[in-house]
Amino acid sequence: MGRQWLQAKREVAHLKKGQAVGKLVKEIMVAAKLGGPDPARNARLAAVVEKARKVSVTRDVIERAIKKGAGVGDEKLVLHSVIFEGYAPHKIPVIVEVETDNQNRTAPEIRSLFKSGQLGTPGSNKFCLIMLGWSRPIVPETTSTPKPRRLKQVPTM
Repeated sequence: MGRQWLQAKREVAHLKKGQAVGKLVKEIMVAAKLGGPDPARNARLAAVVEKARKVSVTRDVIERAIKKGAGVGDEKLVLHSVIFEGYAPHKIPVIVEVETDNQNRTAPEIRSLFKSGQLGTPGSNKFCLIMLGWSRPIVPETTSTPKPRRLKQVPTM
């Protein structure tokens, strides 16, 4: 009875490591698809492989992910590019371009991001935006989620 906490602790550690390995494998596959299977010629792939080695991902898993992403062998990675258009809060137009392997899973996730705004139809925002660059979300490494803080209103004179 006294060692149950140890088993629960191990399960939590295994779950966290499994999630980290899954994310890194997906990053490896995308990097291999975009830049080629050779880490010496693909800087993005080299950086992700180095990050995977720090998290103790096995060499076999890394090689399988590179082969799958590059399209070598039986398994091939098929990514679809999907564009979602909508409005953020305060009627700010937003276009989200997503590369995914499963469109049925991605659509509800994107819809949930637009809960406070409004998801539009294809072509509803393209006329008012010009493509200037890419923006990537920064995901913090910690597992704790920051709590939203209320901003204080400063009185004007």
